[in-house]
Amino acid sequence: MTVPFNNIPQQVRVPLFYAEMDNSQANGQGTGIRRALAIGQKLATGSAAVNTPYIVPSVAQAIALFGRGSMLARQVKAYRDNDSFGELWCIAVADAGAGVAAAGTITVAGAPTAAGTLNFYIAGQRIQVAVLTTDTPTTIAAAIAAAVTAATDLPVTATSAVGVVTLTCKWKGLTGNDITLVDSFQGSAGGEALPAGITLTYAATLSAGTTNPTLTPVITAMGDDEYDFITHPYTDTTSLDAFAAELNDTTGRWSWSRQIYGHCYTALRGTLGTLIAAGGARNDQHHTIAAIDVDCPNPGYEYAAAYCARNAVFINADPARPTQTGALTNILVPRAGKKFLFTERQSLLTYGLATSYVTPGQLRVERAITTYQKNLFAQPDTSYLDSEVLHLSAYVLRRLKSIITSKYPRHKLANDGTRFAAGSAIVTPAVIRGELIAEYAKMEYDGYVENATLFAANLIVERPGSDPNRIDVLFTPDYVNQLRVFAVLNQFRLQY
Repeated sequence: MTVPFNNIPQQVRVPLFYAEMDNSQANGQGTGIRRALAIGQKLATGSAAVNTPYIVPSVAQAIALFGRGSMLARQVKAYRDNDSFGELWCIAVADAGAGVAAAGTITVAGAPTAAGTLNFYIAGQRIQVAVLTTDTPTTIAAAIAAAVTAATDLPVTATSAVGVVTLTCKWKGLTGNDITLVDSFQGSAGGEALPAGITLTYAATLSAGTTNPTLTPVITAMGDDEYDFITHPYTDTTSLDAFAAELNDTTGRWSWSRQIYGHCYTALRGTLGTLIAAGGARNDQHHTIAAIDVDCPNPGYEYAAAYCARNAVFINADPARPTQTGALTNILVPRAGKKFLFTERQSLLTYGLATSYVTPGQLRVERAITTYQKNLFAQPDTSYLDSEVLHLSAYVLRRLKSIITSKYPRHKLANDGTRFAAGSAIVTPAVIRGELIAEYAKMEYDGYVENATLFAANLIVERPGSDPNRIDVLFTPDYVNQLRVFAVLNQFRLQY
């Protein structure tokens, strides 16, 4: 019998017609869903349980699940501002029991000589306070505190006393130290200036927040579910090491035994020196850390979510194209003279930090590199420099897995040259080799790989002597590259 039925037995005697379905030759491998995951802290007002995955299609649902003004609700807002379509999941983290919430003060002084509007930005969100000539520092401080309280999506609470506003982060931990404070951010071009006669004294960010949450329960909650884009706010060594262990190539998500892949995105604010030191301390191809200009008011957890979302949109459209030029929607642009310069961004990219750049009124992804910089012998290595290489690798491996598991799920294995009837459910190394070469040609046509002839010459498919039921493959794809640099020597003439 040569027809490879899966279910219809040879011994059936009851007449007449029987049919079974077989989709193995349908070539129906889909693109799959590349899901995103946001990890962050919730408030007690949110209904979600910690360390539990939730699919979150909207900002309104994020507010209900994680609390208005929570880190995680604001992460979802930043993500959805940049990716309104993609499937987004969230896992809430509990505050560390020993953690302390960040705090800061705004001290009001002087007497207004003219009425005006005070524009103050907290975590990049503006509040406005009307100031009259009869106001005192105490009444102005009280008005600021009232405006903060009324803006319930802000990540802080506020109180005031005798001309001083005290702001406190709504959650505990180091991440609160990146909540920025600035007045009149848009300047005269945006019609913003402090009312004449008053001054405000404050630090650039909240401070004294301590102890990030332990991530072990969150990583356990991720299970073996696939999340291609993982955004989180934690940049301390312990947290980064926890994610590195979860995604590693030996026992983690990129290992042979799990094959679920994924890539982490976070963001870090600092001076050029502190950022270079932080980037130089990491060497993980599965992590992208975006450098934040010190003057950008959006906190790291929002910047990371926006950066992750923009990369997700482009990668979902085509995993082989570079993600450069992607607009970071609703991330405020650093002011003139306070952006990283070309030479500074070159240094950041040399030390494992991803960068952004500014076009008029818009912040954009420049190069979403990983923190991988050196090989096992601590020598410079650019093989995992760009995050797109990892996303493309995951795509290619999943595509091959889909082909093999769809077309040959219950086949017998024989040596090349074995004579068997046409249509038999038997596969040989040569058949597998032909399948891989044909699929590679399709991927070349689709624009994911190149040099199909050389690929075929280097491909090895064989049965190992130690296990007659196994096929070993040396798969040697040549990934298509990205246009990153266009260099011109303008060797002009005054006359030919």
